[in-house]
Amino acid sequence: MTPGASARPVCSRSRLWAAALLGSGFMAAQPLSRMLRRLLRSSARSCSSGAPVTQPRLGESARAASEELSRRRQFLREHAAPFSAFLTDSFGRQHSYLRISLTEKCNLRCQYCMPEEGVPLTPKANLLTTEEILTLARLFVKEGIDKIRLTGGEPLIRPDVVDIVAQLQRLEGLRTIGVTTNGINLTRLLPQLQKAGLSAINISLDTLVPAKFEFIVRRKGFHKVMEGIHKAIELGYNPVKVNCVVMRGLNEDELLDFAALTEGLPLDVRFIEYMPFDGNKWNFKKMVSYKEMLDTIRQQWPELEKLPEEESSTAKAFKIPGFQGQISFITSMSEHFCGTCNRLRITADGNLKVCLFGNSEVSLRDHLRAGASEQELLRIIGAAVGRKKRQHAELFLMFHDSPPANPSISSWDPLHVQGLRPRMSFSSQMVTLWKGCRVPQALLLVQQRLGSGCFQRHYTSRADSDANSKCLSPGSWAPAAPSGPQLTSEQLTHVDSEGRAAMVDVGRKPDTERAAVASAVVLLGPVAFKLVQRNQLKKGDALVVAQLAGIQAAKVTSQLIPLCHHVALSHVQVQLELDSTRHAVRIQASCRARGPTGVEMEALTSAAVAALSLYDMCKAVSRDIVLEEIKLISKTGGQRGDFHRA
Repeated sequence: MTPGASARPVCSRSRLWAAALLGSGFMAAQPLSRMLRRLLRSSARSCSSGAPVTQPRLGESARAASEELSRRRQFLREHAAPFSAFLTDSFGRQHSYLRISLTEKCNLRCQYCMPEEGVPLTPKANLLTTEEILTLARLFVKEGIDKIRLTGGEPLIRPDVVDIVAQLQRLEGLRTIGVTTNGINLTRLLPQLQKAGLSAINISLDTLVPAKFEFIVRRKGFHKVMEGIHKAIELGYNPVKVNCVVMRGLNEDELLDFAALTEGLPLDVRFIEYMPFDGNKWNFKKMVSYKEMLDTIRQQWPELEKLPEEESSTAKAFKIPGFQGQISFITSMSEHFCGTCNRLRITADGNLKVCLFGNSEVSLRDHLRAGASEQELLRIIGAAVGRKKRQHAELFLMFHDSPPANPSISSWDPLHVQGLRPRMSFSSQMVTLWKGCRVPQALLLVQQRLGSGCFQRHYTSRADSDANSKCLSPGSWAPAAPSGPQLTSEQLTHVDSEGRAAMVDVGRKPDTERAAVASAVVLLGPVAFKLVQRNQLKKGDALVVAQLAGIQAAKVTSQLIPLCHHVALSHVQVQLELDSTRHAVRIQASCRARGPTGVEMEALTSAAVAALSLYDMCKAVSRDIVLEEIKLISKTGGQRGDFHRA
């Protein structure tokens, strides 16, 4: 029997059944949607257009075949099932790509990815079992996920990885099963993985120099990775994607060597901008931007051609004419691709992350083990996806489009640091690049002033390098003078007439510009202070972590303080200053918004959480740490007038 003859009855029955269901008034929305989507997929797998194309029977004219194809395409346009509401966020992004981490373990210690001592591992009992991984994968695929990538740690060190791939291959509707690997075990496992159904491979390789490889990953294995790449080519994978994280001063001089590999090999060499992760001591000066990399390669190959991109692609692809492979750039930092993101992530311990940069996670493992039904799990997944932010939750939500309108909030000056002088110059070209890309001003200035993230290493006081080094504050800490009546009330506002707790009704209050500044002091003691000052804490840069924590806390104050109104902040700024005479860190948090209620609680929460984060970063060194002087410095706007602490 010919393929066309066997395919026709199946496709026709599926289509007729789908049409009947669509015309029926008795369908349950979600179950039917999933059923219909499976029908459409199963009948559409035979062609790339998405419509079920059959081969013309003997004697059938080309015109008749063309009309049949046109009719089927029209049917798909009119009757295709909608994408799952559970996997569609509030910005209309449809998530069809799921990354599943199979393990937290890794057999390398890449400098940009993991601290040298490794990371604390989750107890095995808290990790997803194979059956739990497959249960969740099955659920996501039923809702519309058509691509799954297995990640880690290093996924190929999981003993049952081949079996997991084989089980995933059986899921109806799943088109692509990929893996991201460091390549150490690839040569040995790839034949089995290919037989099981692995369809795409990404291999991490950051240098073509064996000695440099060992320095970057802190382990041997360069030749194993190269063997793995050639094994993938030998087995017919095309393209074989090679991921290269580009770091200034380490491997940016190898851009041309990597690009040259694509001349005779079916590789997609993907240059990735250096990104911040816990423990990698991220330093802005190590980042080589996409435009800088592109300019370097174009100098060697000016005929470099831009390739078309898919809507949800994370990479900007180029090809050198006559070369077999291509090169790509993943611009996570300079030109983020949040607007078309279609990716979700499940961690090895079963947490769903809707954004790589976000801290927000929901444990699917816990709900699964508590016996949650499929519908309950879908509601949990849908709620998490619905909360996904428009842009990178940690990094790109700190945009500052303009300086503070109110002079009582000190603004950042990117070109002048009062009382400080740099020990080394900072590239004005890179400053311009980051400004043009609208990178958060707070993060930009941290890097301008701190260099590699250590406050004391790069800036010193003109008078005395040991006295009160100012780290993140460009101006004086002296509060502004009073500028208005100090109105107070003898009545509490958050109680009703019977003395019970109640929110204030601000519905009829006018919208005005509101601003507030709060402060806190953390007394670290000499040992912890010295480690913070030199940026030698094992957990990383305590001051930058505290700054980010303070910014994030301001944005979620209404979730922490029961009777606070939610405020849409237009500006958050957290400044930190080292006080060597007291072995302390002084924190100042500034918030601004336009609305019917003030932002003093946001400023106070920001300062307090920044102080708590410092405590958390330093508690392994000393628990004799004191948090004090958490107080409001000033507030402006509102019916009660302005306040400025004397």
